[in-house]
Amino acid sequence: MFCRFPGHVSLRKISCNIPETEFLSFLQKLKGRIMLARIPLELSGGYLLQMDLHHGFLVYSSIVLELTVSTCISVKIQLDNAEIILNKVPEQLSWLAMNVFLFTDTFRWYEEDESFLYTRVILGSALAWARASAVCLNFNCMLILLPVSRNLISFMRGTSTCCRGPWRRQLDKTLKFHKLLAYAIAVHATIHTVAHLFNLERYQWSQSEDAQGLVAALAKLGNTPNETYLSPVRTFHAIPATVLLTTMAGITGLVMSLALILIMTSSTEFIRLSYYELFWYTHQTFIVFFISLTLHGAGRIIRGQTPESLLVHNATVCRSYYTEWNATAPCPVPQFSGKEPSAWKWVLGPVVLYACERIIRFWRFQQEVVITKVISHPSAVLELHMKKRDFKMAPGQYIFIQCPAISPLEWHPFTLTSAPQEDFFSVHIRAAGDWTGALLKAFGTEGSALKDLCSLPRLAVDGPFGAALTDVFHYSVSVCVAAGIGVTPFASLLKSMWYECCESWNPPGLSKVYFYWVCREARAFEWFADLLVSLETRMSEQGKTHFLSYHIFLTGWDENQAIHITLHWDGSTDAITGLRQKTFYGRPNWNEEFRQIAYNHPSSNIGVFFCGPKPLSKILQKMCCLYSSADPRGVHFYYNKESF
Repeated sequence: MFCRFPGHVSLRKISCNIPETEFLSFLQKLKGRIMLARIPLELSGGYLLQMDLHHGFLVYSSIVLELTVSTCISVKIQLDNAEIILNKVPEQLSWLAMNVFLFTDTFRWYEEDESFLYTRVILGSALAWARASAVCLNFNCMLILLPVSRNLISFMRGTSTCCRGPWRRQLDKTLKFHKLLAYAIAVHATIHTVAHLFNLERYQWSQSEDAQGLVAALAKLGNTPNETYLSPVRTFHAIPATVLLTTMAGITGLVMSLALILIMTSSTEFIRLSYYELFWYTHQTFIVFFISLTLHGAGRIIRGQTPESLLVHNATVCRSYYTEWNATAPCPVPQFSGKEPSAWKWVLGPVVLYACERIIRFWRFQQEVVITKVISHPSAVLELHMKKRDFKMAPGQYIFIQCPAISPLEWHPFTLTSAPQEDFFSVHIRAAGDWTGALLKAFGTEGSALKDLCSLPRLAVDGPFGAALTDVFHYSVSVCVAAGIGVTPFASLLKSMWYECCESWNPPGLSKVYFYWVCREARAFEWFADLLVSLETRMSEQGKTHFLSYHIFLTGWDENQAIHITLHWDGSTDAITGLRQKTFYGRPNWNEEFRQIAYNHPSSNIGVFFCGPKPLSKILQKMCCLYSSADPRGVHFYYNKESF
């Protein structure tokens, strides 16, 4: 059953065949972001609800719900599975608004400015389309390097005074914003290219015999001395493609288009996951793209009347006397020049910042990394222990690793699995592609450790960098969910807790941690089970068993494992992990888990942290929305996903 609320501010009566109790209980799940105008709602029992949204909390007065709002947007409520679909304001609204403003303002300016009046006579509105999209293109190119400047993002994350709450969580979505900027660049580049193709056709047509009047007069300017041309196409028989490839604007535009096509096509999820090397190498053509962008405007293919000419030649008046233009008449021959290139002004700052970023990376590349231990785990997982001078980390951070023996250019991200209290830092690497497979082969996957550490290939390390999990102590309750090898970010956190428990640790603010690990095969638990056993023992000795609640789910097993589990089910410890907490078999019921957590912590801000595949991420994000209270004094779930 659906109730559709109109997306405009007006009083309407909407009849819904919904039981009163079901509707009222469902309303409690609505978040404060939902906005409605005063809408009388008639229920099946004849009751009338006057709904008014205000500050996002419910005030009950008999059968009347008081909610309030200043703006109205469309809302669809689906009661059969309690799913809410909202046309909510996007988080990137300011960015979108800036794009719209720049496009419309530039479009209007080129449609009305007197210096381009004669240019519009030949080109029409295609001029404004080309220039407006160019400004938006420059704006997005200015921003696109910032989300991938890892050191800048880490600095902002560490600056708590300017980066708190929702703004801090936006730093975890920098890659999404980077992709959004790339899509915007592709759209504006397409508009810009198509508009200029129309412009070339119009320029060529202006040289034809069909062109008459003012258009023909403007096209012929520049054929005599002391005249400047308006049309870059000088003859009707000139081929537009040839003209395009003989100008700076045309050549750089073609190079930019090819670079953009390479980058965009190789950035699809399939190529990025299956052929990461191809994705990485084609992405380096961004250097060619930005060089071409800064040179593109130097061609000055779009020309307008000069300021000096405008003082003596009023285009609005003189356009009607084009047959009488001369040096002595009230309307002298207009003079034209190309617009000053401006793309470099947009991108100079971000390019300098990114250049500094690459210099820092190169400096870190030169620093020596000492490999102290190599361990091979089941399920093709390699554990590396390393040391580096002045290396300082926090739980949940990640590093980039390069192996020059495999590839001199590629850097790959891995979350740290060691604790800050340890005298080394470690990562766990699973063979999931060509590069990781080659790394495991180079370090050896047989036995528990390599015999000769001196014979190992050299590694370079960049980092550490902050990630979403570093905010786990900012919530009163934290829920950590891992799937498969996605457990690695939480290993560092749990190890740190173990060390802190040895020192009678009382974390400020954080009172409870729920840990969920969903894994396909039992062997994957082996390398992590020892940590959980030791942490469980330490928590019990310190009387803090209430602090950490962990739930391990095994989704795949064979017949022998099933028999072993059955025979040892009544033991004091789990047959798979050796923990006192029994392993669950099958997938978690996330509705039940979130409902229980919300019940246990009715007035808490709960951070949900996840590392794993996208389908499960969507489920958890939906659960966070579903079980967050409309009352600001109630429970609220905040979703955070590891992304790098």
